[in-house]
Amino acid sequence: MLLENFNKNKFDALTGMRAIAAIMVFVYHNRKYWRHDLPFVVMRFISEWHIGVTIFFVLSGFLLAYRYEESPLDSKKSYLKYILLRIARIFPLYWILLSFYFLDTPYSKNVDTYFLQYSLFYSLFDKYSISGIVQAWSLTVEFFFYIFSPFLFFLLNKNWKYCVSFLFGLFLLSWALGSGLHWYNGNPEGFLYPFKFMIGSTFFGRSLEFFFGMLLAYMMKQEKGLQVLKSLKKATLLGGISMIILTIAIAFFAKNSFVHGVERWEGRLIHEILLPVSIAIFFWGLMSEQTWVSKILSTRIFVLLGNASFVFYLIHLSYFNMKLKSYIYLPDHNFILLWICSIIIYFLVEKPLYKWCRDLIAKIR
Repeated sequence: MLLENFNKNKFDALTGMRAIAAIMVFVYHNRKYWRHDLPFVVMRFISEWHIGVTIFFVLSGFLLAYRYEESPLDSKKSYLKYILLRIARIFPLYWILLSFYFLDTPYSKNVDTYFLQYSLFYSLFDKYSISGIVQAWSLTVEFFFYIFSPFLFFLLNKNWKYCVSFLFGLFLLSWALGSGLHWYNGNPEGFLYPFKFMIGSTFFGRSLEFFFGMLLAYMMKQEKGLQVLKSLKKATLLGGISMIILTIAIAFFAKNSFVHGVERWEGRLIHEILLPVSIAIFFWGLMSEQTWVSKILSTRIFVLLGNASFVFYLIHLSYFNMKLKSYIYLPDHNFILLWICSIIIYFLVEKPLYKWCRDLIAKIR
């Protein structure tokens, strides 16, 4: 049976795809170094490689829905253990890096938003969204998805319209909160405001990216849905080409190579609705087809990089990267060195720390 084969290969190609997504984000954040060397068309395309984060979000939606479904809702204890596991997945390493940042006062001077930073609530405020470990804003988006995901999959099992309606309701509520505070007192810290910030940097604006990953998991577990997926011929090629075309389409709406196409409503719609669909199709292709792409992404090196991608994402920018540059700065902008550091931290810190937390959580009765 098809799903049994998926369980055996453990989605190795998807793990390898995490490395590609992390590399895309690295290139995106370092694109300024090539602005005089690459043609404008290429630079504008690279300026949309923030879609690496979208790949992570769609993948998170798929993996959690495929693994957990509604099981965290079985009891209060089940939900508690689920949330604690999710906290153990993203917070410990983030807290360690953040603590080093705060202790290194030359880097963290004039930063006193300790609670907001440690809780990750800082990225709900436009004023603080580029402070601390800047790229960790996406962890806030992830964590809000973790909180809602069992309930979302419950709704999806009932009817996909219920799930979308609930997400749309959350979107309207967050918009109303931010706008209401702005009307009331000016909302000086930018809580869920302005609209461009809310829609681009919070779960409430980006929830559809997770939804389409969840939808893929739902279809794979339903006979009719699986038939639809099987009808897609050359899904890897179809999804991959669609991702490239849609990224180019988003870039088309950018005025220059450092302004994003998603700042226009046309680019944002493509990014939130069409792009996640193409990513989900590509994922299906990686799992269901034997192609050179899936074979490469399933190799030991890509699986290793995929496992270390969370560390790489947290250190490739902000404090760790700046500190590393103060000691050594190589022509590749420390790309290879950052991966080496990520692998070391993954094996010595992230992996054993997560296992320790997981064993503790398992003891909850």
